[in-house]
Amino acid sequence: MSLLSDLINLNLSESGTKKIIAEYIWIGGSGMDIRSKARTISGPVSDPSKLPKWNYDGSSTGQAPGEDSEVILYPQAIFKDPFRRGENILVICDAYTPAGEPIPTNKRHNAAKIFSHPDVASEEPWYGIEQEYTLLQKDINWPVGWPIGGYPGPQGPYYCGIGADKAYGRDIVDAHYKACIYAGINISGINGEVMPGQWEFQVGPSVGISAGDEVWAARYILERITEIAGVVVSFDPKPIQGDWNGAGAHTNYSTKSMRNDGGYEVIKKAIEKLKLKHKDHIAAYGEGNERRLTGKHETADIHTFSWGVANRGASVRVGRDTEKNGKGYFEDRRPASNMDPYVVTSMIAETTILWKP
Repeated sequence: MSLLSDLINLNLSESGTKKIIAEYIWIGGSGMDIRSKARTISGPVSDPSKLPKWNYDGSSTGQAPGEDSEVILYPQAIFKDPFRRGENILVICDAYTPAGEPIPTNKRHNAAKIFSHPDVASEEPWYGIEQEYTLLQKDINWPVGWPIGGYPGPQGPYYCGIGADKAYGRDIVDAHYKACIYAGINISGINGEVMPGQWEFQVGPSVGISAGDEVWAARYILERITEIAGVVVSFDPKPIQGDWNGAGAHTNYSTKSMRNDGGYEVIKKAIEKLKLKHKDHIAAYGEGNERRLTGKHETADIHTFSWGVANRGASVRVGRDTEKNGKGYFEDRRPASNMDPYVVTSMIAETTILWKP
């Protein structure tokens, strides 16, 4: 008798069929709930424009009224499917009305317009996004490895730590790392974070809109892996109150002008623009961020903009190498772990390249 795992891992090509399975992925009404459903495609596809548009019931995702519930999915980016493998694919989509208008929760559409602007495209904006997250024990909303109803020892030994008393959930993290590489996501690393049960993966450097596509694909894969493991992933920016680090999504950024000789002066001008737009950025950088940006635990106070070289307590950090070389990148440390990467990446580009104070 076949085991369920044998059937799940069936290689469809062995049957002689050219058909593949495409998992269409989109963002639901809360802005953080990832939804997906699968359809059969007649053969392998590598170009999203060659995939059919599809629809879903927006009244069930908080994105349309029941009397006019049809929302249309537009395929935008393709990744290899690490779960079904073979020629099967994951498809990142955004959502539109039947008339072709982007629905209000479609943040990709506006980001794509900003990144396609000639002034932005010519600067080739690069992003490296540090996505922090917390693994929680199912049903009790408490980090993995923590005693139920109690606390582990104080922070200190957990950051990049090893050992059964320091690193909780490494199998999930490593499975996610390899699955992202398999999928074709430009994942550049992982590490254990300061709070036990909290981890980070980095996506990038990625250019323009692809940074958002890759972060959302990586989040989808992480949620699928934690589903298999019976663990819950949280992107809450401060999942545990008290003397524990929050979770952010530090966004590293550079333009062609910043990467070229004389780029440090361009960086300083860009940071000055970010200072003037601080309130607008904070409002778009994630829900509940005020619980994280307290001026403690390696954060700047949410109400005050600051920047510095190698300063992890600043809103924006410039690396020592950037200062030394006179060119490079900077890190916006304000975005929360639950930020929308389409919003954050495009907003940074718009403020630093297009906005004229």
